[in-house]
Formats: sequence, structure tokens, C-alpha cells
Amino acid sequence: MTHGKITTSAAGVRGEPLRQRVIDAAERLLRDGKADFSMRDLAAEAGVSFATPFNQFGSKATIMQTLSARRIDTMQSRFVAAPLLTDAAERVLLAIDTAAAVMLEEPEVNRAVMGWLGTASSSPGQVWARSTALWTLALGAGDGLVAARRDQALRCLPGQLAFAFRGVLSFWTAGELPDEALAQNARELASTLLLGFTEGQVIR
Repeated sequence: MTHGKITTSAAGVRGEPLRQRVIDAAERLLRDGKADFSMRDLAAEAGVSFATPFNQFGSKATIMQTLSARRIDTMQSRFVAAPLLTDAAERVLLAIDTAAAVMLEEPEVNRAVMGWLGTASSSPGQVWARSTALWTLALGAGDGLVAARRDQALRCLPGQLAFAFRGVLSFWTAGELPDEALAQNARELASTLLLGFTEGQVIR
């Protein structure tokens, strides 16, 4: 049995196959250690005209936001595929471990993506909204949370968990937090946020 799914549809997105081609090329450049690639480099790698990355995305910042969304989608799909847990706190910690594992699969690529997320672009990104949706999925119906505070938890915790995980990732991106400490620090922060909604028990 699975957890449910955040639904996002690509239907109606203009030029989706071409967008995919550009995004795949950006990922290849990052894997080759070329985080400072130009849009001209990207067009050449994708085998498209110089104008295509601009026409499809508008800016490099938007491309990086799209790559971040791809990572969140991977976190979601792996969480959904995991064995079902009914306790909300345990589900959140499973989501933390899943998300950290995704980031650590390609640390240099993912640090490069994260490093761009604070960069201004022509239109606001959807990273926070997508991340919040992941933690909403993890909390589920709030089973195991204090009944009197469950509604409050389900209303505020997804956004707070999104902020918290992003904060831990920012220190990891900057090289201040080693790879082996990423998941544990994220778990401890999530546990602290959950503490007021779980009868005061420490979640490990």
C-alpha cells in the first residue's frame, strides 16, 4: 500500500519535449562539473538554437528551479513507494531520510542546484510550494499527533518543515555541514518541530 501522491500534470505545458531536452542537458553539464555553464553552453549541449533555453525557461535561475523540482518529485515518488507507516511523526522522519538520500546521491550536482535557488528570476519559483506539498504528504492525516493540536499541526507544520529542511540544506550546500551529518541534523530539527504535537516525546 502506498501513501498517496502529489499530482502534477505536464499536460498543456508548451514545448514539453523540448523543455525536457534542455533540462536533461543542464543536468549533464552539472554532472561534468560545469556549474557555471552559460545559456550558450546549454543550447550547444542540448543541440538546440541559442534562443531555445531562453524561450523555454527565461533564465538560468528558472532552469535550476526546475531541476530542484525534479529532485522533490524524486523524493516524493520514493516516499510514496516505501512501506506504509501510519504514525505521522514516523512518516515525517522517513520523508527526511528519503529526501536526504536523494540529495546525497549526487552531492556536487545538488549543491550546484541549491546554490541557485536564492537567485532572483523573472518569475517566482515553486520550490517552497512543492516542498510544502511533500511534507503535507508525509504528515498524512496526522495519526499519532495530539488530537487537540492536530489541526494546527496539519496547518502549520508542512511549511515549517519545508523551511527547516531548506535551512539544513543551505549549510550543507555551503560546505559547513558534511554529507554524513545531513540526514541526522534534518531529523533532529524535524523532531524539535514535532515535539509540541506528540505528547512531549522525543522522536529519534
